[in-house]
Amino acid sequence: MNKIKYLCLSLLLAAIALPVQAQGGYPTRAVRLVVPSSPGGGTDISARIIAPQLSQFLGQQVVIENRAGAGTMIGGEVVARAAPDGYTLLMGISTLAINPSMYKKVPYDALKDFAPVSLAVTLSNVLVVHPSLPARNVKEFVALVKPRPGQINFASAGVGTSPHLSMELFLVMTGLKMLHVPYKGSGPGVTDLIAGHVPAMMPNMLSAQPHIKSGRLRALGVTGAKRAPGAEDIPTIAEAGVPGYEAVQWYGVLAPAGTPRDIVTKLHAGTARALQNPEVRQRLLGDGAEPVGGTPEEFAVYLRSETAKWAKVIRAAGIKPE
Repeated sequence: MNKIKYLCLSLLLAAIALPVQAQGGYPTRAVRLVVPSSPGGGTDISARIIAPQLSQFLGQQVVIENRAGAGTMIGGEVVARAAPDGYTLLMGISTLAINPSMYKKVPYDALKDFAPVSLAVTLSNVLVVHPSLPARNVKEFVALVKPRPGQINFASAGVGTSPHLSMELFLVMTGLKMLHVPYKGSGPGVTDLIAGHVPAMMPNMLSAQPHIKSGRLRALGVTGAKRAPGAEDIPTIAEAGVPGYEAVQWYGVLAPAGTPRDIVTKLHAGTARALQNPEVRQRLLGDGAEPVGGTPEEFAVYLRSETAKWAKVIRAAGIKPE
C-alpha cells in the first residue's frame, strides 16, 4: 500500500513538474544571432565578444550570422520575420532608430516588430584620417576641408548608419562640404581608409582602435560627450573645436515581437552575465566601448528616444528619405 502511495505521489510530482521543465528547457539547440552588417565592423565585433559567454550561459552555441546590406535592413527583416521562439536574435545597431527617417520604406517597424532584450554596448565613433592627410587635429581638419568644398571624400558604413550621420552632423555644425562614399559596413570602409583610397571616416571605436594604436590611422576626436575608455588621450570633438557636438553609437540584443517573456528574461540574464564577465569588460573597455546590460524595459525606452533624436538630426542635415 505504501508503495502504491509512493508511486502515485511520484507520478503527481512529475506531472506538476512537466510544464516547468518545458519552459526551462529553452534552448534545446543552437541560437542564431544575426549581425546586420559585414564582418569586422563594431556590431560584428561586439557580437563575437559577447556570444561565447552567452553560449556558456544558455548551454547551447550562439552562432553569428552576418546579413549585411540595405542600411542593415536585410538582417533586421530576417529577425523581424523569424519565429518568436528565441532561436533567432538580432544584434541591433543605431540604424534601427535612424532608418525610419532615412527611408520611405522600411520592411519592419523597429518599435513594434522586435522584443528588446538588452542594450549591450554604447560607444563613440571617432574621426580618423589616413596618416598621409596633413591634419593632426580637428581644427586643422576643418581648415583643410573648408576651402575645398566637395573635393575631399569621407567613408561610412553605409547610408544612414551612425558613422554617416555622425559625420553629417559634424559637417552641419562646421559648415563643411564633403563627398560621401558609403560602404557595406564599417569593416570594408576602414580597410579602404587604411589603404588610402579614402582620406577620412567616423567609424566606431571598436573598429578603429586597433588601427589607431598601430599607427595605421590618425585619430582627431571622438564623437561622445566624454573621452572614450581606453583612449583617454583622444579629445572629444566638442573640446577639440566644435562645441556642443555629440553623437554615440549603440548595439543591443533584440528578439522577434511575441517572443515569450520567460525566454526574453533568460536571454537578458545571459546577456547581462556576459557583459559582467571581466574578460568581456576588459576587451570592450580596452577598445573604447561601454558595457551596459540594461533591462528590456530600459532598452525599449532608449530605442524610442533615439528614434526621435535622429529624426531631428536628419531634418537638420537636410537629408531626404530614399
